[in-house]
Amino acid sequence: MSYLIEELSWFQYKDQIDQNKILIIPIGATEQHGPHLPLGVDAMLATSFARALAEQIGAVVAPTINYGYKSLPMSGGGPFFPGTIDLNGTTLINLVKDIVVEFARDGWKKIMIFNCHYENEAFVLEGADLAAKERDVNVRTFIVNWWDNLDHQIVEQVFDSIPFPGWALEHAAITETSLMMHFYPHLVQEDKIPNDKVEEVLSFHSYPPLESMVPSSGCLSTSRSSTAAKGKLIVDNVLVNIGKRVLPKFPA
Repeated sequence: MSYLIEELSWFQYKDQIDQNKILIIPIGATEQHGPHLPLGVDAMLATSFARALAEQIGAVVAPTINYGYKSLPMSGGGPFFPGTIDLNGTTLINLVKDIVVEFARDGWKKIMIFNCHYENEAFVLEGADLAAKERDVNVRTFIVNWWDNLDHQIVEQVFDSIPFPGWALEHAAITETSLMMHFYPHLVQEDKIPNDKVEEVLSFHSYPPLESMVPSSGCLSTSRSSTAAKGKLIVDNVLVNIGKRVLPKFPA
């Protein structure tokens, strides 16, 4: 039987709840990722990580949330590129809250939100917090991402030829490109990989955002040394660490 909610009948769906399984909700964004990667990178990676984890632990995967919080210039390139479709913070908070509450009212007791869009984090946390405070909700929700579950030695192996720029600037760069090469190699246009990087890292935010600070490609760091092997290295390490760090914290 499928572990994807959208492929289940409501009878099969209820059976998964009755088995007290973990429900994984992937969330990403629709956002530019340079000339070499598709707009759906964050949502596609969230989906793939969630499915890989579900296969490993016998969990169930909810439909992916494909839109996320506003792309910021120093972590996503900002709102300057066609195809970046942003949500306001209050919209994302309420969306996450409503989804978690609805699943909890269906009977799910263990939920994991797998986030793959850097800017989503605070709003996903707020949505999950508000859901947990609903009077008729009894659910434990963990929010995870892949970059916080990556060991330092793996980061060093991935960045074997250039310095690690920090996670905010790793937009459409080595890690995301390597992950896409692993999960979706047919969607990576390797001949269009730019060698751009942010020349000056801002220590402040500006509204309206400063378009002049973002490379014209939309990439904040180079992705020239990306490989599918590095992508697999990341995935394997992340899944092991979530298994060790997060899963034991769920109630029995």
